[in-house]
Amino acid sequence: MNPLIQSYGKWLLLLVAIAIIAEVVWNWKNECKVYEKKETVANLSILVGHVIFKVLLTGYQLFILQWISQWQFFSLPKNALVFGATFILVDFVYYWYHRWSHEVPFLWGFHLVHHSTQQINFSSAYRLHWLNGLFTPFFFASLALIGIPIDWIVLSISLNLLYQFFLHTEMVGKLGPLEGVLDTPSAHRVHHAKNPQYLDKNFGGVFMIWDRIFGTYIKETEAPIYGITEGKVGYNPLKIMAFGFTKLINKTKQQKTI
Repeated sequence: MNPLIQSYGKWLLLLVAIAIIAEVVWNWKNECKVYEKKETVANLSILVGHVIFKVLLTGYQLFILQWISQWQFFSLPKNALVFGATFILVDFVYYWYHRWSHEVPFLWGFHLVHHSTQQINFSSAYRLHWLNGLFTPFFFASLALIGIPIDWIVLSISLNLLYQFFLHTEMVGKLGPLEGVLDTPSAHRVHHAKNPQYLDKNFGGVFMIWDRIFGTYIKETEAPIYGITEGKVGYNPLKIMAFGFTKLINKTKQQKTI
């Protein structure tokens, strides 16, 4: 693996650890009850699996992007303007990938893992399905086709996801004029809520502009209730990984018998 990528991964894990410790201290001092022992252990176990599969799938993901780029329509230069455009386009693609992950049953089988947590805190940010990386490169392939440098696509995705890590918290309230423009902890709490009016809202990664354009933005007006509408999944990481697809298979069987 590229030494730069290894170094980035180590610093990222250190940053995640520091943020979680700081939030745990804040939670303890203020008695906010945003951490629960079994849920936190499940989140951290899933994080370990996520890191392992991230390492295993990185080469595959880069290969897919490079393979698709051989049919690129243009070859764009590396300058500040193109990088700025890349960052915005990555967030636009992420909006639709995220939205379809809620609307397409197969994709929801993966994404459900992230929403199955019943508490929002930094430890829940990387509560992600371990096999997500098998298909995510295909969503960003369009950017490789229009000639955007692959390393800038990867960097923009990484920055987008790093930004989103800090959205998973109760420590930060509303951010005034930034609400409705950027994704904020308040906006993302709404996204994780199962309150009827909050379902399938606020899909943006960094920007809320796409949600406002496509009619999926809503403000946080009442306390969010976290989790999925089906209820509690449990604390076993393997059960959490399989839950969405077990549910999908059972539903398919029921439809065939009708």
